[in-house]
Amino acid sequence: MARLAVVGVGRIGGEVAHMAAALGIVDELVLYDSATDLLKAQVLDLRHTGLDITISTDKSAVRDADVCLFSAGLSRNPSVRTRADLLDANLPATNDCMGMLFGFGGVLITVTNPMDINNYYLCKKAGIPRERCIGFGGQLDSARFGIALNNRGISGTPYVLGEHGEHQVPVFSRLPAPVPEALRSEILSELRGASMEVIKGKGGTVFGPSLHLANLIRMVMSDTRELTICSAVLDGEYGQNDCSLGVPVRIGSNGILAIEEWDLDTWENDRMNEAGAFGRELAKKAVC
Repeated sequence: MARLAVVGVGRIGGEVAHMAAALGIVDELVLYDSATDLLKAQVLDLRHTGLDITISTDKSAVRDADVCLFSAGLSRNPSVRTRADLLDANLPATNDCMGMLFGFGGVLITVTNPMDINNYYLCKKAGIPRERCIGFGGQLDSARFGIALNNRGISGTPYVLGEHGEHQVPVFSRLPAPVPEALRSEILSELRGASMEVIKGKGGTVFGPSLHLANLIRMVMSDTRELTICSAVLDGEYGQNDCSLGVPVRIGSNGILAIEEWDLDTWENDRMNEAGAFGRELAKKAVC
């Protein structure tokens, strides 16, 4: 049995639960939300699919899941300028739900924004080994980077490291041809605001995050050992400590199997250091 727990079954959590079940990635769900009417509605909606899947709302079963998707808290809306601005609003929700993760033996995937800070916070406060704490965001940012490159006729595999927010680091140095600094800055500015048009139009992003999250869960459940970009709690990698940042990782059934350290150019290193400093500052605020 492949069991997925989803803590926070709103827009993203609910859709990921549905996708993971519909795609056959998992055959058992444990769902929790503090909004009991929403929780009941999501369970009923899932049952109406006719999928052959077990659904539990017993929150004590979360700790026995293979993967826990942590998506509790408020999502970004047009009045929230950056993801980091959600820290004070979402930290209480993180604390309220964290007890379910004490003794958790599976892989944690953090979605709640600010994701990098919450991933670090849950790792430290819930006592989960860092290799089993995966922050989601880098896959989505990389996909958006790919669109920006394609729109400009630039080829190559898109990767975005750093913070899932204002301090993201698109990696230009791994592209086949050089990209001038002015164009790098233009693309970076575009990436920072990539989600806001969706948020303004429909209240929040759903399709992109849900698809990439379902794929990430598949990587863990199937022990694929694929390379992807996820937020990892760092201990010296890329010269960073005491924070969680998007880096290239190998994903398997035990979570992060390895962090790959790429040679970044000066422009990328400078922004990676900015991301680390920003992440450490917020992590101190959260953890202390």
